[in-house]
Amino acid sequence: METSASSEPAANGTQVVRKSDVEVEVTRTFDAPAHLVFEAWTTAELFKRWWVPKSFGLNLLSCEMDVQVGGQYRLVFPHEGSTMEFFGTYLEVVPNTRLVWTNDEGEAGVTITTVTFEETEGKTQVVMHDLYPTKEAVNFGSTNAMPETFSQLDELLDSLR
Repeated sequence: METSASSEPAANGTQVVRKSDVEVEVTRTFDAPAHLVFEAWTTAELFKRWWVPKSFGLNLLSCEMDVQVGGQYRLVFPHEGSTMEFFGTYLEVVPNTRLVWTNDEGEAGVTITTVTFEETEGKTQVVMHDLYPTKEAVNFGSTNAMPETFSQLDELLDSLR
């Protein structure tokens, strides 16, 4: 089952495709080399600048990333007078090529995110694949925010070049 979440790519070139009942894939090509795109995904100071969609009106209060196999990450957001945390473990880290991590969703299970970086002539295609524990969990994922998030990443990459 491969169905598109939208009938065509977003204006910014981000494609969101539902690959199955429990899989969603987001693809976008960035005008930057893979090492720079990978750095934006793996350096907490950079990650904080693009990961949360501005339209959400939230900031990351804390972003901890130990980007190595077995390393942990923790993202902390403000939420209704308190905080909400997202965390997981890096399963694979291949510099400038591939990242795989878990998203611990508590009772909802564990989502596995795989991000690949493929450079061609100075541009990098990023494919982010989420494998959710259940089809219900897909509805609570943040995939629909990725076109805006990837636009913010593009702006960050422009500023770093």
